[in-house]
Amino acid sequence: MAPILETRDVSKRFGAVQALRSVSFALNAGEVHGLVGENGAGKSTLIKILTGFYQPDGGAILLGGEPVHFDSPRASQRLGVSAVYQEINLIPERSVAENVFLGHEPKRFGVLIDRKRMDAEADELLRRYDLKIDPRARLGALGLGLQQMVSIARGVRLGARVVILDEPSSALTGAEVETLFRAVDRLKADGIAILFVSHRLSECYRLCDRLTVLRDGSVVASAATAELPRAALIGAMLGRSAESIHRVRPARVPREATPALETRGLRWRTRVRDVSFAVRPGEVVGLAGLLGAGRTETMKASFGAETKEAGEVRIAGGPVASPTPGRSIAAGLAFLSEDRRAEGIFPKLSVAENLAATALPALARFGFISRKKQDAMVARFTRALGIKAAGPGAPITSLSGGNQQKVLLARCLATAPRAIMLDDPTRGIDVGAKAEVHEAIHLLVEDGLGVLVTSSEMEELMALADRLVVLNEGAVSGALRTEGAAVQDVLDMLAAPHEDAPA
Repeated sequence: MAPILETRDVSKRFGAVQALRSVSFALNAGEVHGLVGENGAGKSTLIKILTGFYQPDGGAILLGGEPVHFDSPRASQRLGVSAVYQEINLIPERSVAENVFLGHEPKRFGVLIDRKRMDAEADELLRRYDLKIDPRARLGALGLGLQQMVSIARGVRLGARVVILDEPSSALTGAEVETLFRAVDRLKADGIAILFVSHRLSECYRLCDRLTVLRDGSVVASAATAELPRAALIGAMLGRSAESIHRVRPARVPREATPALETRGLRWRTRVRDVSFAVRPGEVVGLAGLLGAGRTETMKASFGAETKEAGEVRIAGGPVASPTPGRSIAAGLAFLSEDRRAEGIFPKLSVAENLAATALPALARFGFISRKKQDAMVARFTRALGIKAAGPGAPITSLSGGNQQKVLLARCLATAPRAIMLDDPTRGIDVGAKAEVHEAIHLLVEDGLGVLVTSSEMEELMALADRLVVLNEGAVSGALRTEGAAVQDVLDMLAAPHEDAPA
């Protein structure tokens, strides 16, 4: 049987950058095909070609065995190729049914929208995928996971033969991920071909029948999932053995000195309740907790991004009265947000401008920025952190997610902090970039900084941290050293009810 969707020797160049090199792969009906690779490997470019945003420079695309030309996203959608992105591209102020039928609403008398029929058909479609969603509900009132399900339902309603899922679970909770998995299983049972893109290799091995690996714009491996062990997959992604990227965490002896960062009785609304901890110079402390446990809120209240209601914050031994981001930075505390897009990068500025944003007072004289000082600082951090960019003047949005994250880390370091808080710093970046961020954290600690870090992956947090402070419903439920500890030890603390938890 001919593949539903196939590319043959597809290539794409952007100026001096060869984004895709003779990429060939095939999607079959009723299969989940994983597309994996580091940031910058060419995955997004290939997806945009398959959805009509870009046109290839060479090669061919076949749909149902016949050559096709997608000259626009509408053309690819009309021919049965639908994409669901991690950023939902529907209309949040319209109802679920209106989004499912957007542009294809059923009509009465040829002009009036038949809302009763539209709601009924949307309800039937949602029920088919075991989604308990009111078709009349406002889309924006739903969680991100359910909004993604509505986006999938819209694609099915438009007659999708191929559904592309691009990092669909990156911002979902555990329950939402399970809903997504059930929807994928249903799509597969209905004979729809699914192209699944995710940095989470566990999801790829759970869902995918086959895997194709891109590196530097080329296909370097393609095989049935059962025939491609995880170590071989990582080796193909990185061009080196998996063992070489997993450096053993160096033994660290935190300095017996004044804590680099300390909180006492920190409170903010009901999200942070009497949180106390200390991070010493040369130590990594992990904040562990389930989604909603208060990890991000604790960091923001400590930094002054949220106004604490009680408690004390001390940086290098000195109290910071009424912390604000400006006062915290001046005292020696840096903070890297988990939301790189909304709270991190300045998307319209260059790499150099993003990196230097917090260090402008040190780079300025009489109100004018010294370009010489800025260029020297940018060059120093680019070398130190291995930032890969076309140049300091390149747009920050032209960088891969991992390199954007390293620019933001460099911005934090440009303020010469005593302590740094990293909120899920490897979220949404690939395995190679994760290893580079881990290495950067090790170097920070070797330089004597105190590091407070969170991660949505417990194994990663335990590998990074010397100690864990476990949060449960906004309060500290325990602490332990990671040496010799097991993940189950942390899970037991997470499961323990806290005596001050709200009913």
